Amino acid sequence: MKAARLHGPGDLRVEDIAAPGAPEAGWVKLNVDAAGICGSDLHNFRTGQWISRAPSTAGHELTGTVVAVGEGVGTVAVGDRVVADSRFWCGECAQCRAARRHLCASLGFVGEVCDGGFAEETVLPARLLHVIDAALDERVAAMAEPLAVALHAVRRLPKTAGSVLVVGCGTIGGLAALLLSRTFSGSVLIADRNKARCERVAQVTGATIVDLDREAIAVATADAPLLAAVEATGSVAALNQLLGVLGSGATVALVGIFHGRLDIDPNMLVEREIGLLGSHAFADELPTPSGCSTICPDR
Repeated sequence: MKAARLHGPGDLRVEDIAAPGAPEAGWVKLNVDAAGICGSDLHNFRTGQWISRAPSTAGHELTGTVVAVGEGVGTVAVGDRVVADSRFWCGECAQCRAARRHLCASLGFVGEVCDGGFAEETVLPARLLHVIDAALDERVAAMAEPLAVALHAVRRLPKTAGSVLVVGCGTIGGLAALLLSRTFSGSVLIADRNKARCERVAQVTGATIVDLDREAIAVATADAPLLAAVEATGSVAALNQLLGVLGSGATVALVGIFHGRLDIDPNMLVEREIGLLGSHAFADELPTPSGCSTICPDR
């Protein structure tokens, strides 16, 4: 079968490799129907930050059809269409026992710890698979994992009124804006240097496009302080700009994968009580049923 395998930073090869054999106990073999390219895949390709073995087959945003199951698997059956949880957790550490698997002490990811979806077939633990509607378009189903990431970031924000800003209109930022447009009672603002991408997200969500400067934000919020934002660019420059337009007491959910380090005066955070909240992967959001009241009951 063909697979796209990462041999090292900048070294990605499409190769013919042996198809996986029969799955072991607790594992499931899938025909991969679709797999998305995550920003973290691009980051790993450029930097090699998360290469723990090489060559490896990446791809953690995937959907597939079950073709074989290992001994003891009762949660899925041959013929089921599934989406995969990207997180590979230990199940034994304090965080896992507290149902915070995304903070597992030895957390890894599909495509890193085990081969992922950039291949014709793959094998995954049954515990990571969620059965989906057989009629769902595979291109839509493959978005389940990034949607869960966006939903987790949105849920990290405190309840607030007024406006919320999403910086970055890539996949995660665009999905965060979409979720907010369906669940947030105030106005949704979006910012991105890519004009076409920003306009596309605005068209789909009804969000208002703004520049990251005080005057533009003041106009968009009718001079009310901006108290909530999602940072989805992974750009240090964009985050610095964002910090300059937030109101005192604001909270930012950081979900982008950053290239570089942040150089800020921490007194600004102290004196203005600005909260920076990391948002890593997702908690229990992946199997959440659709529907605004179900997705974000607290917003």
